[in-house]
Amino acid sequence: MTAKTRSHWKEYGTALCATLITATAGTCYGWPSPTLEYLQSPESHIPITSAEGSWIASIMILCSAFTPIPSAYAADRFGRKTTLLLGALPFIIGWILVIVAKSATLLYVSRMFSGLGYGIVYTVAPMYTGEIATNEVRGALSTLITLMNKVGILAQYCIGPYVSMRTLAAINLILPISFVITFIFLPESPYYYLKFERSERAERSLRNLRNGDIRTELKNIEINVQEDMKNRGTWSDLVTEATNRKAMWISLGVFTIQQLCGSAAVVAYAQTIFKQNSSTIAPHHQSMILGCMQVATCMLSVVLVDRVGRKPLLILSALGVGLMNGTVGTYYYFYKFHANTDAVAALHWLPMAALMVYIVCYAIGLSTVPYVIIGEMFPTNVKLYASCIAHIYTGIFMFAVQKLFQVVMDLYGIYTVFWGFSAFSLLGLVYMIIILPETKGKSFACIQAGLREDVARSTSSKLMTVEY
Repeated sequence: MTAKTRSHWKEYGTALCATLITATAGTCYGWPSPTLEYLQSPESHIPITSAEGSWIASIMILCSAFTPIPSAYAADRFGRKTTLLLGALPFIIGWILVIVAKSATLLYVSRMFSGLGYGIVYTVAPMYTGEIATNEVRGALSTLITLMNKVGILAQYCIGPYVSMRTLAAINLILPISFVITFIFLPESPYYYLKFERSERAERSLRNLRNGDIRTELKNIEINVQEDMKNRGTWSDLVTEATNRKAMWISLGVFTIQQLCGSAAVVAYAQTIFKQNSSTIAPHHQSMILGCMQVATCMLSVVLVDRVGRKPLLILSALGVGLMNGTVGTYYYFYKFHANTDAVAALHWLPMAALMVYIVCYAIGLSTVPYVIIGEMFPTNVKLYASCIAHIYTGIFMFAVQKLFQVVMDLYGIYTVFWGFSAFSLLGLVYMIIILPETKGKSFACIQAGLREDVARSTSSKLMTVEY
């Protein structure tokens, strides 16, 4: 085994330990699917209403919007490693509260703590894995964040239906504790040390991550850090710079489509959704199949994104998701109003099949490509600020989708919810066809030049209109 291969294995091992915390975030995300069914059943030791259930499902995501900005500052001040270790504490507290909970109020508090951890993890984990990786494996290591999240969700679908709520929480508690025990021995990012001119610590950190000669790589990292420090941006640059405003407008539009296609609701309410049909497969078994499909397809967009391109993948994804949402909504409409017909009874397999196609379509584009766009359309000096804004923005929209899913379903039927998701997906398709530029194979300078040309054309058009 060559020194280079050994280095890559070290990087994978370090990233795997680091992404245990994203698996924990996945358990929190998928936990409502089996648990809400129990809490709303006659056997529940904490009886809740459907309205209370919607708060339990959604309040975590709302609270996740509060931590990206503080955690970004903490990562720069105290280090990526320290911030991630601190990010495990809210998860630990959250699961302990679930174990001892005797009221819906305490479940709300537990989910709030989980949300704070969720926001920390998804701000700092990509930063850490990106900074410890070499160019050859950076993309693969970044996919571990998504993969481990899906594994955490799948674990809830597979374990939740067969154990009590408290037992499930105790099992989930193992993950953040295991993360702390393993991650505490791993190195800090060398980028962080060099920002504070701690060259010896940076060298020691890099030696723990690599085999062989590290002098060239250490020098390159030092040059990159010095450049970043010279050109430090500010929050106001996102508004005052015309190209940044344009990039933010495009990015937030794509993130809006990502959330309003309904993915957050499908994950959190999987068993509730499948319970609405007459399939011969039990709802929790259908959820397991869906979870397995998520894990199997989460790598697809990474393979395709540099071959097919960002814009075609997003357009294909939005089209597929929109059609599948419409299909599920139409099935549930006929199931509610024409349940006794042979044709409807014969199509009991349709929601499961449509949602499996939905998961594949979502995975190849809308799941991961928006984060690629954030990374490509902003200069390095404001990329972290843009990422924080995107996390807060998506947190608010995810909360709205998860909270309103139950409310709209109770008032107007589940078919109305899926028709709404379908309409937003197809409107998003039109938006991306018209607005979204293709960035595949383009250098950062070329992307920025394209944004400047768009801004110049827009300004020129406005001036001509005023003169006319």
